[in-house]
Amino acid sequence: MALRINKPEGFRLLNLSPPQILVLGFAAVILLGTLLLMLPAASRTGTPLRFIDALFTATSATCVTGLVVVDTGTHFTLFGQTVILLLIQVGGLGFMTMATMFALVFRRRISLRDRLILQEAMNQSSMEGIVRLIRRVIFYSLAIETAGAALLTLRWSADMPFGRALYFGIFHAVSMFNNAGFDIFGHYRSLTDYVTDPVVNLVVMLLIICGGIGFVVLSDLAEYRRKRRLSLHSKVVLCMTAALILTGAIVIFIFEFTNSRTLGPLQFGGKLWAAFFQSVSPRTAGPNTLDIAGMRQATQFFLVFLMFVGASPGSTGGGIKTTTFTLMVGAVIAMLRGREDIVLFRYRLAQERVFKALTIALLAVLMIVSVSMVLSTTENRPYLMILFETTSAFATVGLSMGLTPELSDAGKIVLSLTMFAGRLGLLTLAYALRPKQGKALYKYPEGKIIIG
Repeated sequence: MALRINKPEGFRLLNLSPPQILVLGFAAVILLGTLLLMLPAASRTGTPLRFIDALFTATSATCVTGLVVVDTGTHFTLFGQTVILLLIQVGGLGFMTMATMFALVFRRRISLRDRLILQEAMNQSSMEGIVRLIRRVIFYSLAIETAGAALLTLRWSADMPFGRALYFGIFHAVSMFNNAGFDIFGHYRSLTDYVTDPVVNLVVMLLIICGGIGFVVLSDLAEYRRKRRLSLHSKVVLCMTAALILTGAIVIFIFEFTNSRTLGPLQFGGKLWAAFFQSVSPRTAGPNTLDIAGMRQATQFFLVFLMFVGASPGSTGGGIKTTTFTLMVGAVIAMLRGREDIVLFRYRLAQERVFKALTIALLAVLMIVSVSMVLSTTENRPYLMILFETTSAFATVGLSMGLTPELSDAGKIVLSLTMFAGRLGLLTLAYALRPKQGKALYKYPEGKIIIG
């Protein structure tokens, strides 16, 4: 009788949990990107990039953040920019999604362990239909990026040679859809040259929104004509996204209307485009058409709030997510009304969801406060600037008030770790680091404390 020996797959020998595999996988991608960006061929000067700067850039690209310590458009060669673009794509979709894509192409079977990891990576509550969702993720991503690249290419071909316009269109479509915010226009000017351009504004905003609402919502919208209904998740995401964008545009428009460094010199139509663009961008994307450092402090602090909320679950963006914020608002409203349940669109939400939302929000606040306090000791800058940069890193946004290029080496390491934690999610990191524990077999007696 022959003995059957099962070959280990991937990390099975190490007996790692799905959250641990995700953490190590992203770390491996960042390390590979760091080594590639350190090659002389990646820099226009031919001089290898310092390890700390290459690590920061690779982390920012893989975590789809967009903060940069060296200018992407002027420092890196075509090879270096291509490496950054690939890191953005892998980081935005997730390395497990990319691995699944190749597995599907080569007709390899997706194992139960792979499905568990995909479930964790896509933040799904079950494995049911996870491979079908991944197929849709890949299709939607390629379709939206291709459409965005084509539209941007047509627009920019009027300003530059077609080959250059095509390259710019592809790079920025991938960057914006994945909410990375990297640009290659050079000299840290992002999209400020197109502040009143309707085509660039509209295409980029749509790319950011499509990447930020999440693939589950995109799938729901694509099937709406057939099903004639949306899931509760999609309704919450779409309503909160629209509310935040509209509120953000109104606040920015009002506070910056007379600011000579931002909206002041623009005509009324240009003010509207700029206000809406800067309301969409903090939702973890990062490009800017206005000078962020020139904004009034009230506007800058409001952008911190928008970055903190971020995008939606299962998307390419970061932050605490729109659904988390919705649950927190719902809990406050329910408490003020004297009700025990949170009800959204005539659905009652389980208490465990509320506890998870409060946990995510509290962990995020603690991390942002802790990191900003550390940076206050390493960087001699105003606290609002430090808080802005910290929130931008944690929420994987990429907006900057100018501090990141001037960070000390210690500050670069701290923000790199912050971007890494923000992309993976604090709960995923906590699950990856915690020791294995069995289910509690007992409960303590209930106690009462005074609240408020």
